[in-house]
This record gives sequence, structure tokens and C-alpha cells, in this order.
Amino acid sequence: MTQTSVSLALAAITFILSVIWGMPFIRILRRWRVIEARPSAPGVDSLTMGGLLFVLPIALLTVLLNFTGTIGLTGLGLSTLLPLGTLLAYTVLGSWLDWRRMRGKTRRGKADLPGLAGQAVIAAVITYALYYLLDAPEMFFPFYEGEIELGFWYLPVAVLLIVGTPSALQVSSGVDALAGLLAATAFASYGAIGLIQGQIFIARFCFTVVGALFGFLWFNIKPAMLHMGRTGTYALGSTLAVIALMSGQWPMLALIAVVPMLEIFSLMLQWLVERISPGRKVFRLVPLHAHYEVAGWSTTQVVQRFWLINLLFAVIGITLSQV
Repeated sequence: MTQTSVSLALAAITFILSVIWGMPFIRILRRWRVIEARPSAPGVDSLTMGGLLFVLPIALLTVLLNFTGTIGLTGLGLSTLLPLGTLLAYTVLGSWLDWRRMRGKTRRGKADLPGLAGQAVIAAVITYALYYLLDAPEMFFPFYEGEIELGFWYLPVAVLLIVGTPSALQVSSGVDALAGLLAATAFASYGAIGLIQGQIFIARFCFTVVGALFGFLWFNIKPAMLHMGRTGTYALGSTLAVIALMSGQWPMLALIAVVPMLEIFSLMLQWLVERISPGRKVFRLVPLHAHYEVAGWSTTQVVQRFWLINLLFAVIGITLSQV
């Protein structure tokens, strides 16, 4: 089988696993009343912590294939252990934050300082592993031949990327299926880059994530039966950032994940304008998808149009990563 075929086969396996165990998982969440009120739908409670639905199949398949590699078969490779560790560490952190929010330990709209501190500590450990243990390429940039060395500046940039990407994806999770589609597109894009660069094991890991996300979307399309919560957005966002850093093509993340980046930018811009000139607004409502919902777009239109825009920019990002 070609490397592309193997990657797609892994995606199919995690898709099937996620779909099969989706309904039992949803029943477990209902039994434990893992629910959270949604500001986008006042008076409606929804199941959260749905990120566990796709994290467990990803972890299971990755561990099994790495085990087969230790006995002489072709597995996913040891290079997947860092993104897998990132996925699991941020899943634990996101689950803890979701649980605190459900129990009223944190207020919506307020900064969660313990959560932010936890993100920063984990990101610092991951950055150390990237820089000193894996010796990952520091940066590639379009039309520049060879690796660009950042030296000390690589460390704060990597930490900021690992901490910031989950927040950007979290902002996009307020609409059914949007965050899942955007994350699947981003991982598929870096999977394609991995195949082109010859980073076969990273490519396989990316497509393993894509398949599991498609399984999650089976239950997350409108009307959603559950939402990924911070359990999912933190796990996906941090892992995506690590994959981007491992490829050296992390500048392309601004294109490959353009919609989440615009979503978080809309929040920052609105906050800045309101501080400089009280009463003035750039958007009717933030984040960006809420602005268009207020303007009259249906949820389906928001999801489809935002995803199409992101898909177009992802293709541009893949293309620029090779020039």
C-alpha cells in the first residue's frame, strides 16, 4: 500500500471506532449529567466534554500501532509520541476546566487563571522537547530556501502558539460542527504536508485524527447531540500547534486555520476598540460567526461558508509550504 493509502485507511478505522462507540458514550454523559448551558442557545443545556469521543480512538490506535512497531511491524513511529502526549495532557486539562465550569467554579467570560497557568506549564515542557530532544526545524517560510533559525526566540513563539491555538479553536466551537470541520481540515492539511515532506508517521497521525473527528461530527452536526467542550478544543488546538511546529511550517497555520485565527482576532479587536473608544464597535457581536448570525445568516450558512473559506486558504497554505 502507498503511504497515502495507509493514512486514509487509518482515518477510516478511527471514523468507524468513533461512530460505533458514539451512542454508548452519549448515554454515559447523560447518565452523569455532563451538561453545560450554552450562551448561543439560552435555556438550552447540552452535553459537553464530547472531545473524549475522538480522543480515545486516536490514543488507542496510536498506542497499538506504536506497539506493533516495537515488535518489528510498521507502526506509527516514535515521532508521534510527542503529539500524542500533547493530546492526552491537554485533554486532561480541558476536562478539568469543563468540570469546573459545570460545577460553577468559573464564570463564563472571565479569565480562568489556573487553566491558563496549566496551559503555559504544559506548553513549556512540550517546547523543551521540541527544541532540545526532537531538534525540530525552527521555521520554513515560502520562497526562502532552507531552514530559518530563530535561536532563543523559538521558545516563546512555540509556547505562544501552543497556548493560543486552543483558544482560537474554542472560540469557533460556539456553532454546531464548525470547530470539528475546521480542525479536520487543518489536520488533513498538515497530513498532506507531512506526506510531501516525507514525515510519514506524522502524516499518519494527522489522518488518524481526521477520521476520529469525522466520527465526532456524525453526532455534532446540527442539531448537535453533544459538543467537544474545552476537553476537545484544547486537545485539538495544542496538538495541531505541535504538528505545525514539528513540520517547521507553523507560519502556514495562519492560513490553514484562518477562520479560528479570525475568530479570536475579532474578539481582540472588539475589546481594543471598546477600550479606546467606549460605545464604539467594529462588529455587531463577537466572535465573528456571531456577527454574521445577527446579520441574518443561518447556522448552516455560517458553518458552510466559513468552512469553504478555510478550505480555500488551507489549499493555499499547503501550496505555499512547498515553494
